[in-house]
Amino acid sequence: MSGLAIPTDASAAAMETDENLALIEPRKGKREKALPPAAVLIFTPLDLEVFSKRFPQRPSMNNRIYLSDAYAGEYGGVPIALVGPMLGAPQAVMVLEKMIALGVRKVFAVGWCGSLQGRVSVGDVVVPDSAVSEEGTSDHYPLGGGALRGPSNELRDPLIADLSARGVKVHEGSVWTTDAPYRETRRKVLQYQSSGVLAVDMETSALLAVAAFRRIRLAVVLTVSDELHSMHWAHGYREPRFLEAREKVVDAVLSVVARTMKEE
Repeated sequence: MSGLAIPTDASAAAMETDENLALIEPRKGKREKALPPAAVLIFTPLDLEVFSKRFPQRPSMNNRIYLSDAYAGEYGGVPIALVGPMLGAPQAVMVLEKMIALGVRKVFAVGWCGSLQGRVSVGDVVVPDSAVSEEGTSDHYPLGGGALRGPSNELRDPLIADLSARGVKVHEGSVWTTDAPYRETRRKVLQYQSSGVLAVDMETSALLAVAAFRRIRLAVVLTVSDELHSMHWAHGYREPRFLEAREKVVDAVLSVVARTMKEE
């Protein structure tokens, strides 16, 4: 019977009683390199390139995580991982799970969002304190009570302060996370708008669920790229204020990562 794992009575009983035990857990492979404890999870390839250029020495390729690339470099004397790009809750969660298995414990997730409120304009920045889930991933991470926990204030607070000091208009509040950007209907936009939800994205609620489940620190920062609040889609991908805000977000995130890691 060599090579077969025979469960003891205790382990067999545990498997029978714990119905929520996952059969597949993310693990570090024998040939995979560990990642630094601090990381930036970057949704778009454009932002990934901007982040990479900010390092004194361009980060080196560390791992391939599913369809995303993981890089490791040093900024402000602190090792930092850059991981991306990715799209949507399922991919973002798979990548985050693997990052955690490779040693990451502090994460800033950086992306774009669509505004649902007239006061939230292209080029502004949303730092979510909560999220409404309309994606299919979060429910697979039982947190108790049915509520998603919020992001880490240890990361959010200094990030908001840094962004504000750079002249960025920052909004704090809830975002709506959806799997279906082409089904952001008038009814749904009006519903979430009336509830005070600031913006819509495709990853935040799922990332917050995993961070709470795995007990790591995570914060999300979203640059407003387009607007839906008028019931017409108005994009601002080429507008100078959007491009400038993205650059400031990159600088703020790297500054806060380096500073908070040094304070630990």
